[in-house]
Amino acid sequence: MKRPAAVKELIEELKRLPGIGQKTAERLSFYLMRGDKERVENLARTILNIKEKVILCSNCHGITEMDPCDICQDPRRDHHQICVVEEPYDVYVIENMGDYKGEYHVLMGVISPLDGIGPQDLTTEDLKAKVSRNGTREVILATNPDMEGESTAIYIARMLKGAGVKVTRIARGLPVGGDIEYADPVTLKKSMEGRMEIDT
Repeated sequence: MKRPAAVKELIEELKRLPGIGQKTAERLSFYLMRGDKERVENLARTILNIKEKVILCSNCHGITEMDPCDICQDPRRDHHQICVVEEPYDVYVIENMGDYKGEYHVLMGVISPLDGIGPQDLTTEDLKAKVSRNGTREVILATNPDMEGESTAIYIARMLKGAGVKVTRIARGLPVGGDIEYADPVTLKKSMEGRMEIDT
């Protein structure tokens, strides 16, 4: 049986979302089709609201409804410490930890030559300007520990060399509750390199 054009169009649009393949897009589209009209309208309205109300903070590039965002405006934060992350979502992950009290800087991606993304496509120049303008003491590089994240961290560390700022990298290693037997060699190596003395 031939699918209606509206269903095919919805499936194609859903497939554009990260992590959504053909099967998931089909399931979601049929779920929406079967659902009541009010629920679908609420979903559509919520999606439109995001585009109309949510903006990027002019200081950290995180997502917000006011500019600057509440983190950048908070006088209790340490504005001399900047945690650099890849995407706006990463800010929420670190904030949920509850321990970090500095500022953020969102790169809006990572350096990826295969995808045609270079430093000029990220917010690296904004970071450099912010560091020199704000008297930053420490920049914490919290990019992902993959090839692109590592090369981006190295680029930023080199870019900030001579800026009179301490540049650190988040530690990597074994997760809490993990078993050494299941760790890959790179993770195990990083765990050994990042070892700390135990206070007794």
